[in-house]
Amino acid sequence: MAEPLLAVEGVVKEYGEAVVTRALAGVDLTLHEGEFCALIGPSGSGKSTLLNVIGLLDRPTRGRVVVGGTDTTGLDEDGLTRLRARVLGFVFQFHHLLPMFTALENVMLPAWGDEGSPSRTMKERAVELLEAVGLGDRMAYKATDLSGGQQQRVAIARALSRRPPLVLADEPTGNLDTESSTEVFSLMRRFNRELRTTFLVVTHDPRIADQCDRIIEIVDGRIASDRAPS
Repeated sequence: MAEPLLAVEGVVKEYGEAVVTRALAGVDLTLHEGEFCALIGPSGSGKSTLLNVIGLLDRPTRGRVVVGGTDTTGLDEDGLTRLRARVLGFVFQFHHLLPMFTALENVMLPAWGDEGSPSRTMKERAVELLEAVGLGDRMAYKATDLSGGQQQRVAIARALSRRPPLVLADEPTGNLDTESSTEVFSLMRRFNRELRTTFLVVTHDPRIADQCDRIIEIVDGRIASDRAPS
């Protein structure tokens, strides 16, 4: 089998000094190119902590995280930032679009921030993605002039703007109605199949989890099960 896109090895995450809280208790997890996985578990089980560690937003107390073939253990903050920009895309429950920017500008932001100024190539990629998510006629709309479902579609386009091999989605449909949730999930699934982008989706919605390739359940900071949907 090909080298994993992501390898989490014996990851422990603890918070506090006088009173230590263990959020992750020795997690092992691998993801390969093209997988579409759900991460489930009760509140406080460690889902968000694990996503933050995988997303290089937080360092593990112990253990190792290898992303895109790079062992992140010895990287400084600049190295983590560069790797994150190259390998990872993020979709959150609350889209975090800049309200006074247009849909087009919001999709351009990751590359814009990395390169320092907008370019023709950057704009062309953003246009292509907005058309792909069905918002070709909303490019000049400010984020505040879009519906919740449209804003989340912009967020998905933004996450894919740098062509990351791995997208982390934290409750991406949790703030949407049923129809918008279905549309957003279908979009992510489409990009997964067409681009071979790997998705790890945190969800409380069993309907969403059952449509994924794998369901990874975390309980008390440990992987309790890793299975195909029933």
